[in-house]
Amino acid sequence: MTTTASSASLAEYWIEVNRLEEHSGTAADIGARLARSALTTDSAVTPNAEFHSWFTAQRRSKRYEVRRIPFSELAGWHFEDGTGNLVHGSGRFFSVEGLQVRTSWNGQERSWTQPIINQPEIGILGIVVKEFDGVLHCLMQAKMEPGNLDTVQLSPTVQATRSNYTGVHRGSRVRYLEHFVPPYESGRVLFDSLQSEQAAWFLRKRNRNVVVEAVGDVPGHEDFVWLTLGQLYGLLHEDNVLNMDARTVLAQISLPPGHGRPLHSIQEVLGRITEVRARRELVQRSIPLADVGQWRRGEDEIAHEDGHHFSLLAADIRATNREVTHWSQPLLAPTEQGLSAFLVRHVNGVPHLLAQAGTEAGVLNVAELAPTVQCQPGHAMSLPAEARPRYLDLVLDAPRSRVLFDSVQSEEGGRFHRATNRYLLVEAGEEFPLDVPEEFIWVSEAQFAELLQHSNYVNIEARTLVTALRATRAVRGDIPR
Repeated sequence: MTTTASSASLAEYWIEVNRLEEHSGTAADIGARLARSALTTDSAVTPNAEFHSWFTAQRRSKRYEVRRIPFSELAGWHFEDGTGNLVHGSGRFFSVEGLQVRTSWNGQERSWTQPIINQPEIGILGIVVKEFDGVLHCLMQAKMEPGNLDTVQLSPTVQATRSNYTGVHRGSRVRYLEHFVPPYESGRVLFDSLQSEQAAWFLRKRNRNVVVEAVGDVPGHEDFVWLTLGQLYGLLHEDNVLNMDARTVLAQISLPPGHGRPLHSIQEVLGRITEVRARRELVQRSIPLADVGQWRRGEDEIAHEDGHHFSLLAADIRATNREVTHWSQPLLAPTEQGLSAFLVRHVNGVPHLLAQAGTEAGVLNVAELAPTVQCQPGHAMSLPAEARPRYLDLVLDAPRSRVLFDSVQSEEGGRFHRATNRYLLVEAGEEFPLDVPEEFIWVSEAQFAELLQHSNYVNIEARTLVTALRATRAVRGDIPR
């Protein structure tokens, strides 16, 4: 699909710049334009039927092969002498190392060791938006990632590590990168912040999440498509269509909130996070992968001896439409589908999500706001009752009438192999108490939007569910214009 903006002369370019400055310079104006896009569930630019035909063809026509191999066949990768760390010969991309973790909270201590992915470079996850017929559209890419279910999913305009976009892999250039690097002459930045990724598996990993409104012509390409926010929200209700990177960037795009006063002020929410970060102890110490206890390394897998958590494997990958068409790499493979769920309750007419201050092995700053329940349910149910996640049974036993959102979504396909989470929004009901344990707090959608302007307050699973809440509002037409 190659729908493009019409060609613009230099004079037309400056007319468009002036128009944007005149009618979209304030937060209220931008919010109204985003709301219009969120409520537009079909588009003449890319009709829904045309999109589904294009997307099906993308999955069928591109040639991909992902083949599991022994570690000894990894090209450019090796286990480092002495440490046993799995590293790339260039010293770039990422490495698999060991991590020793100790946590303490309210007199309860835990400690463990595990493998973890260390990728210190900050990549770019960016969406270009542009107005067609008075409605903002997002430029999305059909992108293959080796670990994805169905291989091809819908990704941001640009999804690139620093190694990718600086050419370390010696592949072709990253298309549309010019919109996300200075001097931003082709548009203006609407949202921009550094956000964390899966801290259970990444060590202090962050990426830049950015949305840029384009000015002037944006050339089309067969692997890219223009969709409204409303169309994207509709696709979020489908399993494994919008990839993790698309969902986290969409979380940055805030919509006008409804009327009503939140239960807590934003200062109280920040104070609760600060309180947990100050009182909860988290000690992280990098150790050699060879020194990680209870994990066993075989010819083609590193796995925990109890069969839970995840394993590390090696894959050989071939793809026709990537910057590099043939490579091999390690992938992290969870042992089961995860569960991420928010309990939702309306307070003063405002929907609130019950967030917990969650601590994971590789988190940057002790704790981030996480879903009410976030776990691997099979492993969680194998634990003694007192050690299971709070509210797990309430979420798992919720009647369908109280489930506001339910879909299965893939996680980072570039580093994880077939990693999926079941994402749920569950109505708690008026009988559920507003007074909750101190590591939990009720947070409104508007407060999440405010926190997402900054870094490391909201974890990646919570960001998907904030986007899901907006998607449910859009489907109901519950968005102020």
